[in-house]
Amino acid sequence: MSIERVRGYLKKWNIENRILEFDGSSATVELAAKALNCEPGHIAKSLSFKVENGCILIVTAGNAKIDNGKYKQTFGTKAKMLGADEVEALIGHAVGGVCPFGVNEGVEIYLDESLRRFEAVYPACGSSNSAIKLTIGELEEYVPYTKWVDVCKGWE
Repeated sequence: MSIERVRGYLKKWNIENRILEFDGSSATVELAAKALNCEPGHIAKSLSFKVENGCILIVTAGNAKIDNGKYKQTFGTKAKMLGADEVEALIGHAVGGVCPFGVNEGVEIYLDESLRRFEAVYPACGSSNSAIKLTIGELEEYVPYTKWVDVCKGWE
């Protein structure tokens, strides 16, 4: 189960006990924001894309949308999201629980600038009813990200 994979991953920092689990679904930004009683922007959504040599994960604010022009300028290719049937096999987590923790080997992770305006954000933890509250500093510490990117719009 993917949440157990995330628990094991976060155990390295002794923060696995900070994972929140909900009775209802938190599989979408709206459901997660409702479960956490926060604004949608505070949800750190993880979006998966195909690239030439595999796939990448971009963690963005919940109220941000991918800007195709910025994406192409940054990654040199058109933004093409993975199909729902590909996500679990390629990323390591199923749709609704995709997160930047404990992903499959070779998946590069990027953090989007849309997150920086918040003191804390809530990424999922591998299941459709989980999340963890992290400061931006903690996000940088616990996520094996490649770099910060600016590929979103609609949040400014």
